[in-house]
Amino acid sequence: MTKIEPMRLSKRMAELKMCSRREADHYIEQGWVRVNGVVAVLGQKVVPTDRIDLDKIAHQQQAQRVTILLNKPVGFVSGQPEKDYRAAIELITADNHWDGDYSKIPFSIKQLKGLAPAGRLDIDSVGLLVLTQDGRIAKQLIGEHSDSEKEYLVRVKGNLTENGLALLNHGLSLDGEKLRPAKVEWQNEDQLRFVLKQGKKRQIRRMCELVGLRVVGLKRIRIGKVKLGALPVGQWRYLGANERF
Repeated sequence: MTKIEPMRLSKRMAELKMCSRREADHYIEQGWVRVNGVVAVLGQKVVPTDRIDLDKIAHQQQAQRVTILLNKPVGFVSGQPEKDYRAAIELITADNHWDGDYSKIPFSIKQLKGLAPAGRLDIDSVGLLVLTQDGRIAKQLIGEHSDSEKEYLVRVKGNLTENGLALLNHGLSLDGEKLRPAKVEWQNEDQLRFVLKQGKKRQIRRMCELVGLRVVGLKRIRIGKVKLGALPVGQWRYLGANERF
């Protein structure tokens, strides 16, 4: 019989999608986690048969966390600000809140605390960027085992090499690692549609270079089930209560 090895409680909570590991440690410190009815302690280990319960206070905190969808313009970096460039989070202001937002969530400056991008979008790319306070969503979108699709419209120039389209779909390697299968097809004579399930740095641009193409425009239009839709460039909205990635 295979022996079941105990794992850290925080890792198990993240595995169960209750929260992120960092959030789990915070909840444990606050005394908001019980294992088999007993208040948990930091560093505690559990097995899959253990029952883990979160206090209602932790659930209330999670419910108050926001996830924001931004239509990022060119010239803004996704994460920390860089020399001569602004960070995308600077666009999350009351003035830039899209008036077509149907979530009815009121904007508060407190929502910027802990708000972080769940995935990258290059400085010279535009489209859907997700910023969230919710570790569960971040894990779903950019965690080690994330399987969320990201869809892009990509304008290109150049001459596609023989069998290039097939290679874009599956067969290319970057950084010494074979890429996961993608879905790539022509939309018109100078635009490709990419659907990826991974996000290496400048992946699409580098993929195109390997098959004789140069990217001149890149726009992300979907992450999972959530689409960019009519959200204007430079504006943002909240992820609605009924929306799921």
